[in-house]
Amino acid sequence: MKYIIIGLGNYGSVLAEELSVLGHEVIGADINESRTEALKDKIATSLILDATNEQALATLPFKDVDIVIVAIGENFGASIRIVALLKKNKVKHIYARAVDDLHKTVLEAFELDSILTPEKEAAHSLVQLLDLDLHVSSFQIDDKHYIIQFRIPPCFIGYKINDLGIEKEFHIKVIALVKGEKVYNSLGISILEHQVNNCFEENHSLEAEDELVCYGLYKDFMAFWKAL
Repeated sequence: MKYIIIGLGNYGSVLAEELSVLGHEVIGADINESRTEALKDKIATSLILDATNEQALATLPFKDVDIVIVAIGENFGASIRIVALLKKNKVKHIYARAVDDLHKTVLEAFELDSILTPEKEAAHSLVQLLDLDLHVSSFQIDDKHYIIQFRIPPCFIGYKINDLGIEKEFHIKVIALVKGEKVYNSLGISILEHQVNNCFEENHSLEAEDELVCYGLYKDFMAFWKAL
């Protein structure tokens, strides 16, 4: 796929570089020369460009790319103006980064394909890591609903899934069990393999390497974490 990424700060530069590594064609644009210079050998095209200027923005090949991503976050005014100009130019698929709820609310008025909230997602993951000492992977469905995968805490070991009361007490649906098993590779080194089970017995006794994949409201997950 082909992408234009506007804003090559910490977030936009990582996004551009990793999409490029995966084989996608990336055009990056930023008003800061040092940012574009740092990426010139890592992505297809790196342009010094003031995207808030309508004439300058119009030079980008919007008709030749699949998605335009506005990765600017801190400069609220620039972010909104660029999105407005992209809509004026009838760009079909626009993603934009929002750094807070006000930013997100304004962007919602443009009816974009996706509004990215990386800071909020990172904060959620860090809270779970710090508070529970658990590595958590999450996928946001909408403003309130998440799918979250987490390794079971030590206090769950030996319990059956239906004894945990996750669905009854916290309204969180367990949608998959990820079984962890230590095996030995061809060099005799112990490694951990995981097998996803969408159909599992609720009386399965949980083991130390097991993980659960659950669906529910984020506030219910928070209540669940707090109860542990």
